[in-house]
Amino acid sequence: MPEKQYLVTPGPTPVPPEVLAAMAKPIIHHRTPQFRALLERLYARLPRIFQTGNDVALLTCAGTGAMESAVANLCSPGDPVLVVAAGFFGERWAAIAEGYGCDVDLIRYEWGETASADDVASRLDERDAKVVFLTHSETSTGVVHDVRELAERCTGAGALVVVDAISSLGAIPLETDAWGLDVVLTSSHKALMCPPGLALASVSNAALEATSRATSPRFYLDWRRTLEAQRKRPPDSAFSPGISLIVGLDAATEILVDEGLEAAYERHRLLGRACRAGVRAMGLELFSPDEDRSAVVTAIRTPPDLDSGEIVLAMRERSGVTIIGGQGELRGKIVRIGHIGYIDVHDVATALSALELALVEAGADVDRGAAVPAALDAYGDGVPV
Repeated sequence: MPEKQYLVTPGPTPVPPEVLAAMAKPIIHHRTPQFRALLERLYARLPRIFQTGNDVALLTCAGTGAMESAVANLCSPGDPVLVVAAGFFGERWAAIAEGYGCDVDLIRYEWGETASADDVASRLDERDAKVVFLTHSETSTGVVHDVRELAERCTGAGALVVVDAISSLGAIPLETDAWGLDVVLTSSHKALMCPPGLALASVSNAALEATSRATSPRFYLDWRRTLEAQRKRPPDSAFSPGISLIVGLDAATEILVDEGLEAAYERHRLLGRACRAGVRAMGLELFSPDEDRSAVVTAIRTPPDLDSGEIVLAMRERSGVTIIGGQGELRGKIVRIGHIGYIDVHDVATALSALELALVEAGADVDRGAAVPAALDAYGDGVPV
């Protein structure tokens, strides 16, 4: 295996040197003035990234823990909920809600399809729902759903709107308050450029009020307990937190805010455009939509006679490039290149080059040498001179 490694997946993503350096500093205690000053700075910065006036609960867990926290805090056994699923992670919403005894109504699309706001509105006309669970970026397929339109069609139905933005927050536009989203969830190891281990939940007043009526058991993931500690002055954490991870998140979010959200969105748009151009030039078929909104991950069909898992393994062993294969019903059929967080166009070009090499060595008929120039041209066409 090559000594130099490239991580080009939708999560975990590469971590900037400044973040790694911050995390390598000597550990400090979480009840000291020093750490509480860091928390105050971080707690004030997070709503800017979520584009909300709401508090953002900081949880020591992965993204799935944040998803579970939403069900546990908002729902009681037997509550009717609506889940909109068009891939692996949309269906995870349904599995979690069923695990908590909710009465789950599932609008299920074929993997790779885009959710319809008309379908959501029609279903809410037919059946009440306490909560609607949505997925913004479905990383299993590369599809980014129009959460703004989906949420608009929930208006008047009396349902809380909860969004899995685990891979999308900080990479593509998402406006929590302007779009009427009650809860938005993300995790540290995607566009926020940190290692795995932290999750975040923006919680509206309506959602927080609903927690007082929800009877599902919870303790560690209790939003009220978490936010009560965060609202202290100086701020605190309810439990022993992931200190080094939080130090890293402070550094990473400073980088993101300094860059500016609009600039970050534009960078990701261009990276997605570059990746798709390289795939097309190689003669491969895109599985994810060929549109600027799909700027988180590019999903690519592999030739039908090849196992995509073997291509992923060959890329890692031959070129030191780690991408990821398909999940669930797409296992063995697609590969996925992530381009969020601490990624630039040269990382995308390297991934495309390694994919081409692995496919050629597996006997696939691809247009050799075309992908990288096409990717660089597509990226450069969008960069102001």
